[in-house]
Amino acid sequence: MEGNVLESPTRYFEEWLCKYYESVESSVTRILEEKRKLQEEIDERKAQFQIGWQKTSSYPDWRKELFQAANVSLDPDTAHPNLSLSEERRCVTWSEKPQDLPDKPQRFNSLPCVLGQQVGTSGRCYWEVEVGNSGAWDLGICRDSVMRKGRVVLKPEDGFWAIRFYKNEYWALTSPETQLILKTPPARVCIFLECEDRCISFYNMTDKSHIHTFNQCRFYGSLRPFFRLWSGDSGHLTILSSD
Repeated sequence: MEGNVLESPTRYFEEWLCKYYESVESSVTRILEEKRKLQEEIDERKAQFQIGWQKTSSYPDWRKELFQAANVSLDPDTAHPNLSLSEERRCVTWSEKPQDLPDKPQRFNSLPCVLGQQVGTSGRCYWEVEVGNSGAWDLGICRDSVMRKGRVVLKPEDGFWAIRFYKNEYWALTSPETQLILKTPPARVCIFLECEDRCISFYNMTDKSHIHTFNQCRFYGSLRPFFRLWSGDSGHLTILSSD
C-alpha cells in the first residue's frame, strides 16, 4: 500500500514532465518555423529592393565606391596583327594592313582580339571603356588560359564572359547568345568584376542603365580584360584612366 502511495506522485510527475517537454518542443518548432518564414520574407524583400536599386541611375556610380578602380592597360603581346595599340596602351584601333609581329604563343591570330593586363583572382574591381562610334565590338573578361590560335569560340564554357555590339544589335555572349535591348546606345561601358561572388556586370554609363550580368561564372586562374574589334570597322576602343 505504501509503495502505491509513493508511486502515484512519481507517475504523475513523470507524465507532467513529459507533457511539459512536448509543449516546449512544440513551441520551439513553432518559433523556428516562424523564424524561417520571416527570413524568407526578408530575403524576398531584400531581393526586390536590390533589383529596384539596380535600376536606378545612381546605382553604377554608387557601386564604384565599393569597388577598386583597376588600372587596365593593353598587352601588346596578345594583340592580333590587325589591331594597333596607342603608345600609352589604352586605345585599340582596327588596321586594314596587318603588322609584322612575332607569332608569340599568347597572341591571337584568328579573331582580332587583345587582352588587358591581369586584374587578379580576388576582390572587386571595375574599369570603363569608351566605345564611341565603333560599329562593332566585344567587351568583357576571359581566363588567361583561353585559346588564342585557330578556332576560338567566345562563350563562358571556353572561358569568355563578354557582350557584343554588331550590326546595331547588342548581345550577351551566353550559350546560346542572348539579345539585349538597350534604350540608349552606350558611349561608355563600365565593367564590374566580383571574383568571390563569381559574377561580372556591364553598365551603360550614358544613361547609367544595367546591360547584363553573368552569374556563377567558373572563374579560376588569372582573369584578363578582353577586347575585340571587327574587320572593316574604323572605330576604336579606349580604356578610360582610373585616376
